[in-house]
Amino acid sequence: MNDWPEAWSDDNRGSRYGRGSASAHPEGARVMRQVRRGPAAPPGQGAYGAPGRQAPPYGAGGVPQQPSYVDGSGYDSGYNTGQVYGSPGGRGPGGPGGDGTYAPRPAPNWRRRIKVTAITVATVLVVTTVATYFWADSKLNREVDLSKVIDRPEAGEGTNYLIVGSDSRAGMSAEEKKKLHTGSAEGKRTDSMMILHTGGNGPTLISLPRDSNVTIPSFKGSDSGKFYPGTGRQVKLNAAYAEDGPELLVRTVEANTGLHIDHYVEIGFAGFANIVDAVGGVEMDIPQDIKDTKSGANFKKGKQTLNGEEALAFVRTRYALRGSDLDRTKNQQKFLSALANQVATPGTILNPFKLYPTMGAGLDSLVVDKDMGLWDLASMFWAMKGVSGGEGKSMNMPIAGNAANGNLQWDTAKLKTLVNQLKNDEKVTVSGN
Repeated sequence: MNDWPEAWSDDNRGSRYGRGSASAHPEGARVMRQVRRGPAAPPGQGAYGAPGRQAPPYGAGGVPQQPSYVDGSGYDSGYNTGQVYGSPGGRGPGGPGGDGTYAPRPAPNWRRRIKVTAITVATVLVVTTVATYFWADSKLNREVDLSKVIDRPEAGEGTNYLIVGSDSRAGMSAEEKKKLHTGSAEGKRTDSMMILHTGGNGPTLISLPRDSNVTIPSFKGSDSGKFYPGTGRQVKLNAAYAEDGPELLVRTVEANTGLHIDHYVEIGFAGFANIVDAVGGVEMDIPQDIKDTKSGANFKKGKQTLNGEEALAFVRTRYALRGSDLDRTKNQQKFLSALANQVATPGTILNPFKLYPTMGAGLDSLVVDKDMGLWDLASMFWAMKGVSGGEGKSMNMPIAGNAANGNLQWDTAKLKTLVNQLKNDEKVTVSGN
């Protein structure tokens, strides 16, 4: 007999909750939560004072006390006591305790933080240095091939750089030519030439006056590869460059001195001015009042900072100095040493806003030999700084007088001693003009 109402018969309940298990075995006993209630009402008193009904217990403030649910294991959920979340008393991790205080957080691991910071900084420095190296190396104009130079003297101790300042106007606008007083002559000629020797006895900087009397030796054309035999022809040194470029200039210097040239470095007018401007100017002590309309120089005696335009005018000045090429080469030495000293300072090297513009201006305008790398270039600038710092020596090539054609004739005896001392990397004792 079915005691359930018709709407809840076994036949029409379907799969609703409350239907017995389909298993052949009865389900195990389930632990049911028990309900704890307050103390029973006095006998005979019903709910809310009605006989036969039990009144609910009242808590503080006259609010009926809510039942507390406890499962079969004796666990009180604490739902009605406000202890559902966190630890008893409301104290959770980092939360306030019963007395209003906070649980202390773990102390920071400073050793780990310092280690991570140091590794990060070191990684950034390495990546920046490597990137800068490849950027700078890609900007070097390695246009001079010294392998084309024939009959070269044997290399000695130390390193010899041939540093050339050319009057190249390549890439200059008409306005820039006018501003820098360069004129508009086609092609390029050497405006200054120096040999820088670096070794164990300090650097030595030797100026080669462009009016020096030299003999053009036999040579192989840099472009044609054709052999040109020497005829004993004597010309000014800068004519060798004008005739067949850097390779013939190196061949002529080596043939007339007997000194092996290891590296070649050339800079034009515009590049020179740009480097000076990039470092913020170069301070010079002008030895006398100078006014030269040809170079554009107009200086008063004393210390002053020269910008690119003024610096170019200063190193090119000749006619304001009794027309002497020897006096001009001395000014060129002083200025290049001061420029190198300005570049190789922490204020430039450690300041990216100065370093990168300076490197960009210099590398864009320098022409070097194919075997020259950034390390060689840095060594050259460092040696130039040593000259200005008193660690080395600067001098003109020793001159004996004028040749028959009016050019400056080198002192043969002093030249031989000088070259031997440079080849053996000995301290230079020879004095120049």
